[in-house]
Amino acid sequence: MNTVVTSREEILAASRELIRQKGLPALSVRSVASACGVSVGSIYNYFDSKADLFSAAVESVWHEIFHQGDDAAAFQDTLACIAWMYSRMEDGSRRYPGFFTLHALSSMQGDKVDGRQRMAKAWRHIVDELCGVLRRDAGIRPDAFDGQITVERLADTILSLMISALFRGEYDAGAVIEIVRRVLY
Repeated sequence: MNTVVTSREEILAASRELIRQKGLPALSVRSVASACGVSVGSIYNYFDSKADLFSAAVESVWHEIFHQGDDAAAFQDTLACIAWMYSRMEDGSRRYPGFFTLHALSSMQGDKVDGRQRMAKAWRHIVDELCGVLRRDAGIRPDAFDGQITVERLADTILSLMISALFRGEYDAGAVIEIVRRVLY
């Protein structure tokens, strides 16, 4: 048995693989330790508790799904960004079956305060990125934003539509793109 895990990232990579192969319920300190070939105690050198490991692993999956990578062009145009986000959701759903729904349900339970905070942080990051794209998009007509429709409100609305699509398992961004096109361009 390996007595030392080389990094926190190695543990998170093993956690993502467990979630990918067996689903979110399979994630435990013991299963991650086994996947890494280390003792349970070694995991606690990097994570204070099971909840800390769980939260970090979930955040790691969200990051992997929505990591920008080489798709920088998608973040200059609002419609391209929306299409990119829906394609990332579809890819994430395929790679991590049931992850979105199980994560949402587990984070909504009353004793999962940290999970709810991390989910809110991930969603806030998505809204902030959308706001940035909306502000950089040179094609948006000058009078598109006013007191009723602000950059932040539109980004929140787009995120709400995305979350709804996640729960329904529908990844066709066509209707959202058309709505945004009619509102902004």
